[in-house]
Amino acid sequence: MKKTFAVLLASLFLGATLGTVAGCNTIRGIGQDIERGGEKLQQESNEHRR
Repeated sequence: MKKTFAVLLASLFLGATLGTVAGCNTIRGIGQDIERGGEKLQQESNEHRR
């Protein structure tokens, strides 16, 4: 019984850790995409201003 509980607890901890890491990478990627989009808009704006 104790071994089963330990395995379950370790599995939950590992799953939570992996989920957190994956979430951080996803949010970072979205931020980079938004930043690139903003840079493109700024470039287009500067081209049409001249």
